[in-house]
Amino acid sequence: MTSIADRVRVLRVAAGLSQTALAGSSFSPSYISLIESGHREPTDAALAVLAARLSTTVEFLKHGEDGPNEARARLALNFARLDLANGDAAAALQRVEAIDLSHVTPSLRVDALELAALCCAPLGDLEKAADILEPLLREQRDRGHFLDAARIASRLVFVYIESGDLHRSVEVGETELDWLAKEDLVGTDEHLRLGSTVLWAYVERGDLLFATHRAAELIRLAESLGSPRGRGSVYWNAALVAQERHDYELAQRYTERALALLSEGESDRDVPRLRLNYAWLLLRSDPPEPDAALDELRRAAPALEVIGTAVDRARAAGEMSRAHLLLGQAVDAETLAREAIGLLGEGPRLETAQALLHLADALYAQGRVVEADGDYQRAADMLAMMAASRQSAAAWRELGDRYRAHGDIDAAVRAYDFALSEAGFRVSLPTVAEQAWIV
Repeated sequence: MTSIADRVRVLRVAAGLSQTALAGSSFSPSYISLIESGHREPTDAALAVLAARLSTTVEFLKHGEDGPNEARARLALNFARLDLANGDAAAALQRVEAIDLSHVTPSLRVDALELAALCCAPLGDLEKAADILEPLLREQRDRGHFLDAARIASRLVFVYIESGDLHRSVEVGETELDWLAKEDLVGTDEHLRLGSTVLWAYVERGDLLFATHRAAELIRLAESLGSPRGRGSVYWNAALVAQERHDYELAQRYTERALALLSEGESDRDVPRLRLNYAWLLLRSDPPEPDAALDELRRAAPALEVIGTAVDRARAAGEMSRAHLLLGQAVDAETLAREAIGLLGEGPRLETAQALLHLADALYAQGRVVEADGDYQRAADMLAMMAASRQSAAAWRELGDRYRAHGDIDAAVRAYDFALSEAGFRVSLPTVAEQAWIV
């Protein structure tokens, strides 16, 4: 769009308005036709009326994306995305909140609010993320922007999953899926991604059987209607559901299919993360395939350096450490585990606990038992600070397995007990019966 004429015409068509509808009672349809043909330069007053009806700004109609406010806002958003990619969510949110959203186009305003919500999650402010996304979702649906609403709903579903409000997560996702069906948008990329996202609410609720059934339905739908990207998204999420059921063979097949689909055509930003997940599966297959896993991780590494977060890169280093250990290269495994810990920093987090397990394994393989025991204990201390989740339960189980393998049965029992508790299984013996057992 290189002129006012182009911008008015494109925005009118996008809004589903005829020239008569855009003219309303303020102008004649012929006046709109003259503007769109480039034969009439509208006044600022006329542009203000047109901007309001086209849900844009006078500045955008005059200058497009080169307008000063629009250009400054886009630059600020780009810097905020870089901050977020580098793990500084606080700086990213500060940049976004400094933008005056009253003087930018609605589409840029939506981008800014979505990015603000995305910044809130790593800062632990999930309530604020929901407060941003809930009205934004209603606004886009009311405007008839159902595909944008579906994308926002996907983010909101994740926010509620992270907050533990699984009922609301399912409600948001299923409601938006119903809207897409009513608008005949089933099979679009946004529909398939939202459907795939809702799978995780069911997984977290423990409805693995239903999630598996829904994943199979989505695969059938994607194969008949979806684009390569939409189908790839479905296969990726179906792989993660299979992974949660510990069906690693099926998860591997689905991941291979997702990689083939998402690697088609232009470069896809999800591919390096998908390769990282594929490597994780290869290292846990029976038997493990460390050489193949290292190949996937090396292919993912250049892109992860550019678009990956510190956590992504730390996960990659941790999985490379595991692969080298399986190949008998304990010194290399130690180096990579320390690299992962360095990327994650000192703060307590699940990924750091897992990296400490990798480090302790590498030290134990070198015969440095005292150092290894120290790092196993550091991992245990860190896990004890984590909020209970399926992921922390799995990490406790991994730690228990190591203690058992090394003959420390008491420590293994404690770790297994934590794993059961974090997975939701509490002590079930009545107090009297428990005392009788102890006696």
